[in-house]
Amino acid sequence: MSSIQGITENDIAQYLANNPAFFERQAELLASVQLTSPHGQRAVSLQERQMEMLRERIKGLEGRIMEMIRHSQENVAIADRLHRWVRSMLLTLDATALPTVMVAELKHHFLIPQAAVRVWGGDEVHASQPWAAPVSDDIRAFSGSLAMPYCGVNSGFEASKWLDDGGTTASLSMIPLRQTRDSGTPGDGCFGLLVLGSPDPTRFAADMGTDFLMRIGEVASAALVRLLPVR
Repeated sequence: MSSIQGITENDIAQYLANNPAFFERQAELLASVQLTSPHGQRAVSLQERQMEMLRERIKGLEGRIMEMIRHSQENVAIADRLHRWVRSMLLTLDATALPTVMVAELKHHFLIPQAAVRVWGGDEVHASQPWAAPVSDDIRAFSGSLAMPYCGVNSGFEASKWLDDGGTTASLSMIPLRQTRDSGTPGDGCFGLLVLGSPDPTRFAADMGTDFLMRIGEVASAALVRLLPVR
């Protein structure tokens, strides 16, 4: 049989793709073609190789589906924890007890080893509360400058001293509390700081996402704003 010069593998592939009836006319060719199996050196037919490829594709799709189910279950669990945390604050009628309840329930539902909150500029009636203890101008300025929660290594931040056993805090997140979601000027509307800490240096890593922490800050701000004097 004479050969035709200049035909490439791509030409053959395009011909077969454009002429699917070729294998119907040459049915015996499918049975005679032998390929090497990716799972060993044994030879397999073209049909068997196609089946192996299909099984691998199905296995990959099953893995993606299982991953989606896992993420969905995790999201449901997080939503449930957030619901119970918000519910606990709504059920707290005593405004003075609210910061303590908020921190305790946050630690409980989200398994956070250490947490604390400070509120400044609050009503004088709450001045004796631990969460209303004075803070420095530096921490106020720092909190007001945060466009999003800080996450990273504890390098001796003043706020880490608010935590129980703060000397063991290796990583932390600092979430500003604001009267409005978007402040007009740096520091405007910032009336407190929520601090989450952990002895695990990777718990609050600098490269972690902060979207959920921002939501925590918005909910906490909305709850604690009633501690401020009415103006």
